[in-house]
Amino acid sequence: MSKIWDYIFILCICIGLLQCNTRSFPTKHKVSRELTATEKRLVESDNKFGLKLFNEIIKEERDKNVFISPLSVAMALGMTYNGANGETQEAMQKTLELNDLTTQEVNESYKSLIELLSQLDPKVRFQIANSIWYCQEFSFEKEFIDLNRTYFNAQVSGLDFNDPNAAKTINGWVDEKTNGKIKEIVDSPIDPFTVMFLINAIYFKGTWTYQFDKSLTKDDWFTLPDGSKKACKMMTQEGEFQYFRNADFQALDLPYGDGDFSMTIFLPHLQKDIDSLIGEFNQKNWDQWINSFSKHEGTLQLPKFTLEYELKLNDILKALGMAVAFDPFEADFTKMYKGPQRLFISEVKHKTFVKVNEEGTEAAAATSVGISYTSVGFWIRVDRPFVFVLRENKSQTILFMGKIVEPTLE
Repeated sequence: MSKIWDYIFILCICIGLLQCNTRSFPTKHKVSRELTATEKRLVESDNKFGLKLFNEIIKEERDKNVFISPLSVAMALGMTYNGANGETQEAMQKTLELNDLTTQEVNESYKSLIELLSQLDPKVRFQIANSIWYCQEFSFEKEFIDLNRTYFNAQVSGLDFNDPNAAKTINGWVDEKTNGKIKEIVDSPIDPFTVMFLINAIYFKGTWTYQFDKSLTKDDWFTLPDGSKKACKMMTQEGEFQYFRNADFQALDLPYGDGDFSMTIFLPHLQKDIDSLIGEFNQKNWDQWINSFSKHEGTLQLPKFTLEYELKLNDILKALGMAVAFDPFEADFTKMYKGPQRLFISEVKHKTFVKVNEEGTEAAAATSVGISYTSVGFWIRVDRPFVFVLRENKSQTILFMGKIVEPTLE
């Protein structure tokens, strides 16, 4: 009889262990409230913009690691959009995919989405911060400032841009809002023609709903685009995942916290080029793919990685239709400033950080939109090959002539 009870006891332990290993899958796409119709349209607009932005960047950054935050870029440009007028506003509206939304709808939706996303999952730290830093010698339109304060919760500060510490002050704010992951977004000293920076900062830290067992992480190899191998640390996890497969790729969803946030991994099949797959990333395909995920048992092997990425987005945004906003003589930001100088976007800089390990993911992004003015009369920037001549003015004798295609220092 005692042996029977021993067997029963052992059986109960085994059943208990099996129950402990059963994964309780988080509710997919759980939200604390339903998005309004306008908020859904803004999310769709941001996603459309983000997918085409990613595609355009990949054209320039072949065989390079790329990591961007479409939301950060869209939000920084969204603040700038409040100051645009005429053809410049229309170009930004088209590029940002805001065609079916009024400016008021865009502002109100961003305000509510900032509040919603920041409070969505108590187990995930997600922060969005916005700021505007302007040269205190300039008087900007009150309505423009008030809109960004009200709807983007932007911190607005006037600084002496000639002060050597001005860039340090701005960068200190970015450093704080990205939890030390992005130290600098504004160059020092500040360009004398720059009068404003509109900055968005995002910070994310989430632990996997089901963390990887560190004891299963092994030394392995990762195949590079040229076919060569690079050593890596490969993590392994077995269980039930949201999974999708088609003729071009396999995809898997890894949830964080309570499942409100996740990492979706797309792995192209061996015969599929990664860039050609990215070329298929559009809103229609994205919606179809994401809605096709279902639960499957399987094994995931994922390399640990850390990446810091930086890119100037001027040429990318010009290619997407915003060229007029960067034109010193055609840009119209009169809703921002009505003084004698004409303002234009001089630089859009984007920086990101991501770290993926057994516990989860830490990521940060900062986007800075630099606004500069055109000097009176004309504006010339010698940033490409040029010719120069040394001459004697009375006799008009040419003494020297030269062509510079690459400036060199002594």
